[in-house]
Amino acid sequence: MNTVKVNNAATTRDKRILFLIAILSVVIPLAVAALFFLDKSTANASVDVSFQPPLHAILNSLTAIALIVGYINIKKKNVKVHRAAMLTAFGLSAIFLVSYVTYHFLGERTIYGGDGVLKYIYYFVLLTHIVLAVVIVPLVLLSVYFGITNQLVRHRRISRWTFPIWLYVAITGVLVYLLISPYYN
Repeated sequence: MNTVKVNNAATTRDKRILFLIAILSVVIPLAVAALFFLDKSTANASVDVSFQPPLHAILNSLTAIALIVGYINIKKKNVKVHRAAMLTAFGLSAIFLVSYVTYHFLGERTIYGGDGVLKYIYYFVLLTHIVLAVVIVPLVLLSVYFGITNQLVRHRRISRWTFPIWLYVAITGVLVYLLISPYYN
């Protein structure tokens, strides 16, 4: 009887958390997208956010490193280091998201000024980065949730997709910065 109550409680908790993950998976990308359509005349122009794009590149670089460290360690069956590395990647990504939202709310929009083949490469990388950054939100949240709750079968199943997409988003975030950085004011 106690096992049934525990399982029902876990199932109810899972349903609540999965519902929250679904909500966040919609709200976060919509909030980020909305930033590009907001009237910035009400933003506080006296706040200097010009330091943030290089910070974003650093956070994305560190996220990629943490992801690789986590991947290597799970292959070595070093679960403790894997977990620490993946939670570090999650924390860095969360800091990045807050900083990114702040920058795009307060900062000026930068347009890529290059031309030729590099322009097409930039826009391809940017487009795939944006699309996969939206896709990665629920994947990361699910991977982390299943990992910290020791639902390892579910964790492994979703993480097979999460890892390469998350790594691509982190690396292309740095690449986008490097390509557009000459055009920042």
